[in-house]
Amino acid sequence: MLADHTTLTQFLIEERRRHPDASGELNALILDVALVCKAVARAVARGSLDGGLGSMATTDREQRVPKALDVVAHDLFLRGNEWGGHLAGMMSERMEAPCAIPAHFPKGRYLLLFDPLDGASGIDVNAAVGSIFSILRAPHPDLDASAADFLQSGSRQVCAGYAVYGPSTMLVVTVGTGAHGFTLDPMLGEFFLTHPDFRIPDATCEFAINAANSRFWEPAVRRYIDECVAGKGGSRGEDFNMRWSASLVAEAHRVLMRGGVVLYPRDARDPLRPGWLRLLHEANPIAFIIEQANGCASTGRGRVLDTLPQALQQRIGFIFGAREEVRRIEQYHDERNLREFDSPLFGSRGLFRVAV
Repeated sequence: MLADHTTLTQFLIEERRRHPDASGELNALILDVALVCKAVARAVARGSLDGGLGSMATTDREQRVPKALDVVAHDLFLRGNEWGGHLAGMMSERMEAPCAIPAHFPKGRYLLLFDPLDGASGIDVNAAVGSIFSILRAPHPDLDASAADFLQSGSRQVCAGYAVYGPSTMLVVTVGTGAHGFTLDPMLGEFFLTHPDFRIPDATCEFAINAANSRFWEPAVRRYIDECVAGKGGSRGEDFNMRWSASLVAEAHRVLMRGGVVLYPRDARDPLRPGWLRLLHEANPIAFIIEQANGCASTGRGRVLDTLPQALQQRIGFIFGAREEVRRIEQYHDERNLREFDSPLFGSRGLFRVAV
């Protein structure tokens, strides 16, 4: 095995050699995050054996009671990354304010944002879940980070990644030189490079969306989905397959592995909210990975990585995957998103159409 595959450590060292002026601090931080992901993978794998499962107390996304594993994963990310001297601050999707590095640990030049356990609603049914992370440069190295320091566009990320805890544990990482997949060997406790340089095909016949929310969709999204569902007899002339796992990590991983397009669109449930995924902790890191793999990531109205965040927990619409499909959806937002459609295909008889 050691002779056949590159380890994550070897990969990072080789990347660093391309930049002789690099300090190695970023590599060390990525390895700390990878170690945390191994610990989370073990906790997820043991599940009920450690009392790690729980039931959702409510179906309301905004008022859910965190599962035990949510709490465990969150604590592992904090404890596993606070001590190394690489960070000026951390921020998770479960926190309203940044977490300061304890005073007895040195401060560093980076910021870490993370979603410790994405897709937690699937824990009880043994579905794949994951962790997402993003690394930014701290505007004020070696000092405690402020909330404003985290409000950077996704294009300024120096590293992003996710771990998916499924039949095997995989870590997908980009440092801006492509997106690469590493599979955990549980016997050696090491990540090995198994999927170098992911490439998403430009076109696809597979889409993922939560169809239960169709009554809230904007006209542009409804138009696109109706075209896909119409299949060969419709304007696209192709049969499409629909997927949905309710886990951003699982959806992103499927796109990397075999292509497709995923829609978490803005909808009409809350006119004041432009989407349901967190920009800093979820959309930005996944968008960075997708773009590095030849894909496209959009809000429906523009590039995700160009979005300037206004708040730590800001939400956005998020559409990503095959370039041709994402650009088509953007085109539909530009063309006819604010009025009803004339074509009967998009009228009250559409599969996801709700008559008013």
